Amino acid sequence: MADRLGDELLKAVDLICACCDGGGTVLITGLGKSGHIAAKISATMASLGIPSYCVHPTEAAHGDLGRFRASDCVIAISFSGETAEVVNLAAILRQDGLPIISITNGKANGEASTLEQLATVALTLQINGEAGEGAFVAPTTSTTATLAIGDALSLAAARRRNFTSEDFAKRHPGGSLGGLLRPITDIMRFVVGKNLPVISQNKSVAEALAEAQAAGRRPGAMVLVDPTNGTLAGIFTDGDLRRLVLRDAKELSRPIADVMTRKPRTLRDTALTQEALLLIREFRQDEIPVVDAAGKPVGILDVQDLIALKLVKD
Repeated sequence: MADRLGDELLKAVDLICACCDGGGTVLITGLGKSGHIAAKISATMASLGIPSYCVHPTEAAHGDLGRFRASDCVIAISFSGETAEVVNLAAILRQDGLPIISITNGKANGEASTLEQLATVALTLQINGEAGEGAFVAPTTSTTATLAIGDALSLAAARRRNFTSEDFAKRHPGGSLGGLLRPITDIMRFVVGKNLPVISQNKSVAEALAEAQAAGRRPGAMVLVDPTNGTLAGIFTDGDLRRLVLRDAKELSRPIADVMTRKPRTLRDTALTQEALLLIREFRQDEIPVVDAAGKPVGILDVQDLIALKLVKD
């Protein structure tokens, strides 16, 4: 379907972007199952920075026509292209000069339906039948295909308008999705200069432990730096300490540089929480140093920070 739609789909994206750039709203209408699909497409567009809402075609004739403005764009959905309420609404809006994108199945004989004739851009599914056809008569394949077109229009228009993941995060502050899109610096409990000491790699293990303990509550790893430039040199975890003591308690006098984890996996201070979650899941790394552009530590992200957001199970 994507290969077949081609230029028509791009023309529809042009209309949506022109509408948004002109301060308009993308209004989407359909009846029955098509109305439910219209509502979902509208919600997707809104979450991607495209002003949009769904209009019931029958309610439009009873006052909701006041929602439509000259700067708006309309997506009208009807499998047959002949749904009376949708066609009547499209006819009124066409007289007012609003651009209309129609989504229909298209007729087998190639003739344009009434809705297609009213449309500025006509998108057709051209499916041969519904899943379950024969035993049941219900929109299945057609509604799935329509939703796919709507999502494609939404994503293409958002990308063309340079909508970013940061913009998306602002529109999804709640729930687990909102948590994944938060900057890691928002959820990081241990911060350099506040409650996380940076310790020279030139110290012994015992000295480093004493310095870390003096800071009070600490994460499950120490952050070790090169004292000459302050860049991250490595980390020393509670697991490293257990293995060291079990091997020989005398090794606490060794330089910590000899036993630390060099070049640990890190995250930039601009990373999002979802990147930390991927790192923890893939490498089972419970403590992740967070560094700035110069490689200097700004904090450490502990797996407990993600457990607190219910993004990781204890």
